[in-house]
Amino acid sequence: MKLLTRNTDYAVRAVCSMASKPGRAVTVTELTDDLKIPRPFLRKILQRLNKVGMFKSAKGKAGGFRLAKSPYKITLADFIEALQGPFSINECVFKKKVCPDTKRCSLKRRIDEIEDYVEAQLRLVSIGSILNKGSQSNDKEKDNKDR
Repeated sequence: MKLLTRNTDYAVRAVCSMASKPGRAVTVTELTDDLKIPRPFLRKILQRLNKVGMFKSAKGKAGGFRLAKSPYKITLADFIEALQGPFSINECVFKKKVCPDTKRCSLKRRIDEIEDYVEAQLRLVSIGSILNKGSQSNDKEKDNKDR
């Protein structure tokens, strides 16, 4: 199991690049050249993130993508949800059917606790904190300034 897929990795790298160039639109060509990400993959990823409202986009000569919100308000969990679907470590399966005992299963309860913990940790990692080399304390300060 991979926690972050290749598409999510590409998306994080692209958004970090965009966040490091605030106030201007960034083109797909510019991102593919800077990040060495295959253009078809990147276009598909950016279109998906645009569709969920992570970007503002414009067509034409001065077109491209801009972040729709502060990099301190965009988290790894946002990317996973947009590109990979709801966060889940495991679905209990027995003989190709969902287990009928999931409500009483102590293993399922423990796995749910782990999922909740991991998802909460992913929500603490913002693009802003990645650009600031992981400082979570800066996230809260920057988040308050962006309100």
